Amino acid sequence: MPHPPDVAPEPYLDAMARRYSCRTCDKTPISAADRHALESAIGKRRVGPFGTQARFQLLAATPEDSGALKGLGTYGFVRNPAGFLLGATGRGPRSLEDFGYLMEGCILDATILGIGTCWLGGTFTRSRFAEKLALGDEEMPAVVAVGYPAAKRGWIDRLIRRGDSADRRMPWEKLFFDGDAAVALSRDAAGKLTQAIEMVRRAPSASNCQPWRIVKQGSFYDFHLLRTPGYRERNKTLFGIADMQRVDMGIAMCHLELGARELGLTGRWIERSEQDRTSFPGAEYTVSFEIADGLTNHVVVRA
Repeated sequence: MPHPPDVAPEPYLDAMARRYSCRTCDKTPISAADRHALESAIGKRRVGPFGTQARFQLLAATPEDSGALKGLGTYGFVRNPAGFLLGATGRGPRSLEDFGYLMEGCILDATILGIGTCWLGGTFTRSRFAEKLALGDEEMPAVVAVGYPAAKRGWIDRLIRRGDSADRRMPWEKLFFDGDAAVALSRDAAGKLTQAIEMVRRAPSASNCQPWRIVKQGSFYDFHLLRTPGYRERNKTLFGIADMQRVDMGIAMCHLELGARELGLTGRWIERSEQDRTSFPGAEYTVSFEIADGLTNHVVVRA
């Protein structure tokens, strides 16, 4: 997927490395130029790899928006956001993965423009945000707070990052594997894709759980969802939050595909048959990315 034409051609890989959950913004509104560029970019992100249609809109913040964030625990702690990125997705078996993939693309577009972002996971389908987006038979699994980062991070940023270890990520050998779950993927084996895989490691995820496990088999990179025990049930009960670990899988997919494209590697998303694909103990298979010359399919194909 190339850079949307209104977004400066800074490498997405650099944007992935720079992006962080910005919970303290200054009070400056998004400039007209940046707003136009971001709206143009997000308007082009309409269909995810699994074929789910989505739409995104950038709205300025209002005093009433804080009410829509109540009850989300730390998810709702953002100071002085200039606005919100809202997204609506159709319903389907892989709609949450598609939502994560597309929204993370919007976030990287914002990062390139120097706009800070913060994922806010929750159930917003009946919220004021849903009213603003005129939600039909769609769902809104998350919203993203946006704004120019404050010169100094506030106590909220420091407290939350200390509490959820947001500055830390799992080591490479706990996430990426070669052939099966018993063999860690070496950087030599990853070859030209190494930098993109590293950006998957550094991708954001709900509570920094990093639920993806990727197993390389030849030219295929199989994505498996290893759920955090009790995470989905606890957050649904306490906060009404959607199945964010499926959204996380879409975020990881976005990082791998955009990173691969930027490294000059072509590929496609494919659902491999059970007899052909790898497995991972205790995990659910999601999809595979196949690296090969001439393959440029954005939408998942089935083997």
